[in-house]
Amino acid sequence: MLSRKMDICYVIFPLLLIVSCGFDIATGLKCYCSDCLDGTCDAGDGGRCVTSITKMGGTREDKISYRCLTEAKIPIRVQNGKMQGDTPHCMVSAIKKHESHIICCSGPDLCNQYLKPTYAPATTFIPGDDNSETKLQFGTAELVILIACPVLIVSILFMVLFFAYHQCQRNRHGYQMPNDASQETMPFVQQGQSSSTLREMMYEYSGSGSGLPLLVQRTIARQIQVRETIGKGRYGEVYRGRWRGENVAVKIFPSREERSWFREAEIYQTVMLRHENILGFIAADNKDNGTWTQLWLITDYHENGSLFDYLNRTVVSISGMLKLSLSASCGLAHLHMEIIGTEVHAGKPAIAHRDLKSKNILVKNNGTCCIADLGLAVRHDIATDSVDIAPNNRVGTKRYMAPEVLDESINMTHFESFKRADVYAFGLVLWEITRRCSLGGIVEEYQLPFYDLVPSDPSLEEMRKVVCDDKHRPAIPNRWHSHESLRVMARLMKECWYHNAAARLTTLRIKKTLASIANQEDMKI
Repeated sequence: MLSRKMDICYVIFPLLLIVSCGFDIATGLKCYCSDCLDGTCDAGDGGRCVTSITKMGGTREDKISYRCLTEAKIPIRVQNGKMQGDTPHCMVSAIKKHESHIICCSGPDLCNQYLKPTYAPATTFIPGDDNSETKLQFGTAELVILIACPVLIVSILFMVLFFAYHQCQRNRHGYQMPNDASQETMPFVQQGQSSSTLREMMYEYSGSGSGLPLLVQRTIARQIQVRETIGKGRYGEVYRGRWRGENVAVKIFPSREERSWFREAEIYQTVMLRHENILGFIAADNKDNGTWTQLWLITDYHENGSLFDYLNRTVVSISGMLKLSLSASCGLAHLHMEIIGTEVHAGKPAIAHRDLKSKNILVKNNGTCCIADLGLAVRHDIATDSVDIAPNNRVGTKRYMAPEVLDESINMTHFESFKRADVYAFGLVLWEITRRCSLGGIVEEYQLPFYDLVPSDPSLEEMRKVVCDDKHRPAIPNRWHSHESLRVMARLMKECWYHNAAARLTTLRIKKTLASIANQEDMKI
């Protein structure tokens, strides 16, 4: 009996051992567990091992958890006719990705022990339809771009509008020049006419008498090499420049005198103004290197300089005196003359100089004069019978001011008033020229008008007292009465000095009288 029981034990024990071993073999996925007593847990077949990290806030360390996820917690979904397993426990919403992270694995055993979950970068989540599977998300870089792009576009648009407005304002005067004209090519350069002279270019382009095209002006200005100073005034300095072997005069205005520069360039380019006895205008340009701006006015160069300089160093004959006087009167007469336009060609308005003096008249190599410095000139608008007053604060030279200008009785709305003031100043210039005429070896030392009555830089009050109150005029030497031409010159200048402006000669009458004297002198020869 005992032997039979032992046989049964020998049979049952191995069976129990086999069953026990069988259960061990059938055990599912083992995972590392942070909350389990033995440090592991059984996820079973089809389960997952999970590692998660969560921010705790404040100064507390981030919490890392290890656990199991059994198959029962993994819902089964059917999508596109296929069975798909997925679980929310292994996913983090877009909003919380920067606060927690979960990683799941399905093998081998303890596969989650070495997983290192990290946070996703901060994102902005724009909620849409809760039932929608796709949500619009923006990262930090995308958010910056989204905000910066509109601001940048608005700024660029504002800058474009600002510079466009600034350019339009300058273009109203016709002189807005680009900072870099090196890439702009000229038609005559492209055609290989590198030997073109300024005279040829003026003849080619001066059909309207208003100067060169602006592109030509800019290109010439960029090619000029400035040399020595040849003059200096209150509103700029004049230099001798070189362009293709030719001398030119470069008058440089500081940026604060932009209005004067605009005005003078504008007057010089008046239609049909070009005349042999008015200084030849070549170009206007501005030079800007980012720290300072120079405003250039480029004209013909005359090495004899101004009439003031010429008379200081030169004694003239009677024919030379008449040549200087007649040519100067021709220039002033053309300036004052109005040319009526047609339907095809624009006319020339009448222009008054307003700052006529010997320093603003240049002497050419052939002994004739040309009138310069038109920065204060005014134009007559015949359509409205109005005067185009220069938009600057400049005033003429006090020594040459007419009585009505000195006592401020001049009618500023009547254009003839300005022409009559020019005639008064021209009479003083004739006096300066005639004093330097040699007759029988006798000649007076050069002096400015009223040199014996006012100081070198007289004030308005001093000039007003001498000219308006005391009614003084420059003295006529006795020797002038001994020669017919000098006697006529003396009478001519007196008729320019009348206190009553309406009684003064016109420039056309002055021109004809001087031409008559010159013809008589030529007949004597």
